[in-house]
Amino acid sequence: MTDNAWIGAALAAARPQAVSALLRYFRQLDTAEEAFQEACLRAIRTWPEKGPPRDPTAWLIFVGRNSGVDAIRKTRRNVALPPEDLLSDLDDTEADMAERLDGEHYRDDILRLLFICCHPDLPANQQIALALRIVAGVPTAQIARAFLVRETAMEQRITRAKARVAANDTPFDPPDAVARQERLGTVAIMLYLVFNEGYSRGHADPAAAQLCDEAIRLTRLLLQLFPAEPEIMGLCALMLLQHSRSPARTDANGQIVLLDAQDRTLWSRPMIAEGLALVDKAVRHGTPGSYQVQAAIAAQHARALRAEGTDWAAIDRLYQILEVIQPSPVITLNRAVAVSKSRGPAAALALIAPLADQLDNYFHFHGVRGGLLQQLGNATAARTAFNRAIALANSPAEAAHIRTHLDALSAPALPDPAAIAK
Repeated sequence: MTDNAWIGAALAAARPQAVSALLRYFRQLDTAEEAFQEACLRAIRTWPEKGPPRDPTAWLIFVGRNSGVDAIRKTRRNVALPPEDLLSDLDDTEADMAERLDGEHYRDDILRLLFICCHPDLPANQQIALALRIVAGVPTAQIARAFLVRETAMEQRITRAKARVAANDTPFDPPDAVARQERLGTVAIMLYLVFNEGYSRGHADPAAAQLCDEAIRLTRLLLQLFPAEPEIMGLCALMLLQHSRSPARTDANGQIVLLDAQDRTLWSRPMIAEGLALVDKAVRHGTPGSYQVQAAIAAQHARALRAEGTDWAAIDRLYQILEVIQPSPVITLNRAVAVSKSRGPAAALALIAPLADQLDNYFHFHGVRGGLLQQLGNATAARTAFNRAIALANSPAEAAHIRTHLDALSAPALPDPAAIAK
């Protein structure tokens, strides 16, 4: 049997742009989603035999639009049909499909969709959930786990958000200068969530990894719309600097490679150069924000040609600034990594001790804690922490990585908690 895994990857990669374009045509989130699903079913039936189209996204938009028109015809008999040439069989039209879909527009519809998801009439938790589901295509069950609610409750939350968007007849355009302050920050959060969805799963899922590229593309576009916003500069820089490491994050066997052990010659120097330039430009505005500080931390790693050249004291200071701007137990956990490097594992362990209850269900907390305990020679407590981390692993690669540290508990070499956190 032919391996058709490439179809799933292509459909996942095309989802954000296709759904966004279909929304532009139909102005209804449910209709756009249903049309995309119908197009996916058609792709599953036809692509294995005919092969992938030249532009899978354009193909899905074209088929989805026809499917949506057909559905409207069945439910609203008085709606005029489009010209016959748009409803004809696709076999002879695939070659010029992209041109017929006014391709110069559809690739940026996703940014407009993000602004719709961030409508101020929606509660913040509905905005985030809607964007993750509609834009990134994250399964509802996975979103529910992230929000610590039941899947049925999250499904209801997303449904309510869609209903509000439909009832408000939300304009399909970026906000004006007055409205942007209400929504620009939330759009930035959405973009970073999309990026993180790709970054966290990208080492094992090529389709997920493409979300990083899409998030960077959209953030660049957002920066063109709002070129004087230092936080958008910082966000773009942060994504670029993190994504620059992607080629070195896994080895030939698909196993995670720790930050300190990565081959830095594989890091993308063009991405790093662009990211560092944006960091410097943002800093000159003199209005530090969360994304700018995170980008400055990533820049410290990017500037170090070798792991031992990393300025961990500077990273510690930056995390202290970030704790003031955006207090979070996860930020404190990340700061503990820098503390362990600059002041030793005992100081780092004392820093994260108060976080135990808040981060008990967080994989990286137990991984970092296990590494610190092992450095201090407490093998029993380290094993307990590592076992807890394996139970909370988000992917087989993460679990396999922790198992290597469990296997090494009796060895003289001690693990590096900084790398475990990455």
